[in-house]
Amino acid sequence: MPRRFAVLPALLLLLAACTGGGDGERPPDAAVTEEVPGTIVVASGRDVTGTNGVRQQLIDAWNRREQRTGSQYRARLVELPGSADEQRSQLLGALQSRSAEYDVVNLDVTWVPEFAEAGLVRALPDDVVDEDVIASVAETARWDGKVYAVPFNSDVGLLYYRRDLMRRAGVEEPYVPEGFTWDRLRGHVETLHAKLPGAFANGWTTQLAAYEGRTVNAVEAFASAVPGLELVDGKGRYTGDVEELTRGVAELRRRTEPAYTLPDAAGSDEAAATSDFVKGRTVFLRAWPSAYPTLYQVFGDELGVARLPGRAVLGGQNLAVSRTSQRSGKATELIRYLTGRESERCLLEAGFAATRDSAYDGLVRCPPAVSAVPSPSPTGEGADGAPRRDGGRPGFADEMLRDALSEAVHRPRTPLYGAFTQTFITELGPLFGEGPPGDEELARRLDQALRRALPG
Repeated sequence: MPRRFAVLPALLLLLAACTGGGDGERPPDAAVTEEVPGTIVVASGRDVTGTNGVRQQLIDAWNRREQRTGSQYRARLVELPGSADEQRSQLLGALQSRSAEYDVVNLDVTWVPEFAEAGLVRALPDDVVDEDVIASVAETARWDGKVYAVPFNSDVGLLYYRRDLMRRAGVEEPYVPEGFTWDRLRGHVETLHAKLPGAFANGWTTQLAAYEGRTVNAVEAFASAVPGLELVDGKGRYTGDVEELTRGVAELRRRTEPAYTLPDAAGSDEAAATSDFVKGRTVFLRAWPSAYPTLYQVFGDELGVARLPGRAVLGGQNLAVSRTSQRSGKATELIRYLTGRESERCLLEAGFAATRDSAYDGLVRCPPAVSAVPSPSPTGEGADGAPRRDGGRPGFADEMLRDALSEAVHRPRTPLYGAFTQTFITELGPLFGEGPPGDEELARRLDQALRRALPG
């Protein structure tokens, strides 16, 4: 059995974790998370680094530190089941009804305005987000002039590609992001088709199913076509127009043309798109940094990674203190620890995109106590088989990843983000069906729907 197919079941399990899937809460570590009067409950989606992953390791390390000082406080991680949308609904319901005593909640970056505007999380001291946090990432922590959350782990779209196929076709790899555009990617696909007929089904794939992945891809296309496009103002009110949307729709159509894009992309999420890449059906794949270690197990050194041509969307999660927490001061202290310099280095080494500049410069080290972080071997490989740089940093996580985060664009920041993304998903659907409308017609429908969803 080829190696890529032997690894596929594990890959699909990982990708299910990436999208928030799971079957509930992990049993707590009785040695350090026993229920005491000072238990701080942290609610989060599933950790993509696996069972007893780096998030749990960091919480365990904080608990041991508290125990050594004689403190009665302990933290306990509760992992919420379901997709990201289901987790958002669970958190909203729990905080609104006070049916669960969550002290710290791990919010998707797009949720912060909604939870802040609804009064479900507390404003935090300004200094919890310092100058070491990458500027674009730091913006996700604020709403209406106040800090409501602290960046925990970030995310940004990357371009994965098959170096072996590109070499066979004599195609230059996309090393220099400034010189690699979508037009060049399309040209590469044409060359690959001509020189390697039948070697793959189509050039590239991404996530265009009717969920958040479609919104992410659309925002990347729109932001690339209309530099500086915001769509909402500082209050989250709609500010777009038909002309801007028409240019965005045209770019999204161009990026997803059947001549270049795997037809299955129209119904693909992260797991499906990555599975197609693993099976050899495509040469290029848009995916998040967390896909790298597992993809490397499949392709080894024949796996290439680069920044996306055009603009990439910023993702990630931020930690916030619930309004009803009876331990808000200590909960804030825990957040400072979990998002501190050493912790961010641990997150980077475990496969997340770190939120701090210092995590990437090699001067900060992850404490040995955080054993979930794969240790580099003398040959430069980690426990996951992926090549690693100084101190265990994943092979691709250098200036390329930091630069991608620094230049990433935000999805519209509005308390009504749920309405925005559902509108985008619904109104752009016809673009991927039979007989799609023209660019301007589709843009006009989208403009009207956004005006209803996000009053201006």
